[in-house]
Order: sequence, then structure tokens, then C-alpha cells
Amino acid sequence: MNLALKLDRIAARADELRAMLSEGISGDAYVKASRELSDIEPVVARIGDLRAAERAQMDAEAMLADPEMKELAEAELYELKDQIPALEHEIRLALLPKDEADDRSAILEIRPAAGGDEAALFAAELFAMYQKYADLRGWRFEILEYGDTGLGGLKEGIAEITGRSVFARLKYESGVHRVQRVPATESQGRIHTSTVTVAVLPEAEEVDVQIDEGDLRIDVYRASGAGGQHVNKTESAVRITHIPTGIVVAMQEEKSQHKNRAKAMKILRARMYEQQRASLHATRAADRKSQVGTGDRSERIRTYNFPQGRVSDHRINLTLYKIDRVMIGELEEFIDALTAEDQAARLAAEG
Repeated sequence: MNLALKLDRIAARADELRAMLSEGISGDAYVKASRELSDIEPVVARIGDLRAAERAQMDAEAMLADPEMKELAEAELYELKDQIPALEHEIRLALLPKDEADDRSAILEIRPAAGGDEAALFAAELFAMYQKYADLRGWRFEILEYGDTGLGGLKEGIAEITGRSVFARLKYESGVHRVQRVPATESQGRIHTSTVTVAVLPEAEEVDVQIDEGDLRIDVYRASGAGGQHVNKTESAVRITHIPTGIVVAMQEEKSQHKNRAKAMKILRARMYEQQRASLHATRAADRKSQVGTGDRSERIRTYNFPQGRVSDHRINLTLYKIDRVMIGELEEFIDALTAEDQAARLAAEG
């Protein structure tokens, strides 16, 4: 279907929905129609802008034959030359199939991989970086689990980031982040390379994932070691194993066993939801593996080179020489570029 015909159908559907709502439908039908109209109204508005620009173009072309109006018509056409393709591009982007998880909040999980203490230190810095980015976006950043190594490093950090379109902005951050620098403990001044894994999962509601209590093995134990901020003598720590999938979530951040269980269930739902999504989209991902990658946490996506002051994203060959700004949460340039690259790949796939 060509673009013009598709846009005509969308505009006609908007008129149909407005008529339905004005006729006084109620109940579920009203909610469904209202939601659909709300979803397409931004596109309909841009269609209106495009149609107006196309009419202006036709009028200007007609005026070219008039010697007195030719100069004015040429100026009008010059402006419309870029405006019409830009509007068409905006509309094509708006019509791309949406990831239903994009509007959701997210669960962030960070763990050191290769590099020992240096990896743990960088994991802590990345955790802080995302917290600062969330602050800049006006999102709520709640730490669910923070396992301190005792040396300022991070064994495991899990946070819930709540706000509008959190997952849409952060989903490209999943993968292996590599750091190259001279560790504070290195007396010879040699550059070490360490890695940290980052996973960003869309937050799942209870209705998204059906969990049978009979499929869970729940163990309680005393919080201990540097991993728990609230080490105590009661069995407040909780480990939940979802037997069918083998997913294990352990939580000991809170003094309350009840609170630890609630947090663990939230993380379990997010991991199960992401597993379901990955399974559902596996074929599509294999068919269209764009430059922004798969989002798999085993994929190396970015290198932070401190001696050279640069951060490089390997998926889009973008290097920024402002590592200090990136580490205080200024990630928009990377995220905008990754989003644009993904959209371009999806547009190409749509034909």
C-alpha cells in the first residue's frame, strides 16, 4: 500500500472514531475507541500538515505561469522542497510498529564481568551514571539491591527506574560495557581492560506474567557479607527460584522478609516477561539484526577509554571525547543516535 492511500485510511478512521464517540457509545467500546483515537491523533495532525503543504505546493506551481507571481511562487516552492519530505519522514516514523514495552518503566541490572576489583569499581560508576541520567530525565530511581564489595565496588546493582518511556530510552544500554584505564591499585601505570554487564528489562505487571505459586521455591536466610546493607540475625533475605525456567532472584537489601520477597517478585516478573518477549521476537531479530544490536547482555556495545577521554559505541561507530560528561549522566547523544539508527533500519525493512 502506498503512503498516500495509507494516510487517507488513517484520516478516515479518525473521522469514524470521532463520529462513534459523538454518538454516545459507552463502556468498553468507548474506552477502546478513545484509546485508538488518542493513539492516531498525533499522526492525523501531521497528515493535516502534509496535506496543507501539498496544497500550497500545487498553488505555487500554478502561480509560476504568472510573471508577476513567479518570484513569490519560487520562494514558496523552495521552502516546501524540504518541508514535504521532512513531514513524510516524520509520518513514516510514527507509523512504524511500536514496541509495546517502550512506554514502560524499567528494571536496571548491573554486574561486574571480567576484571576483578577494577570491574566492580566500574560497575559502581556505571550504576551511578544511570542514576544521574534518571535524575536529569526527572525519573524516579529506586535501588532494589546494591551489593557493595567493601572496597567501593559493586557486586550486583538492581534498580527500578520509573517514569515515562524509560524502557524506550534505556533499552539500547543492555550489553557489555568495557573500560580501559589505569587502576588506582596499579603501581606500574599499565592500562587494564575490564568489563561490566548491563541489562535493562521492561517492568512487568502481574497481568503480563502468570506465575503459579506452585512453580516457586522460596528459601529464606540471614543476610550476610558485604552484599547486604542491613546484615542482621533474622532470616530476612529471600531467594526465589522459578522452577520451570530456572530463573533465580535473591534479595537481601531490606530488613523485612516481606519487602525482600516483594522486590524479588518484581524482578522475577521482569525477567520472565523479557524472556517471553525475546522468545516471541527471536525470528524477527534474526531476520533484522540492525547496527544497534540485539540488546543481549553478552554483546560488547561500548568502550570507555579514560586515558584518551573517549567513549565509543561500537554499534554505530560513534565516539565522543567527553568521558567526564558521559559519566555524570549525559547520555542523550548516544541514545538519540541509537534510536535514529534503529528507526532507519526499521524503515528500510518496511520498504
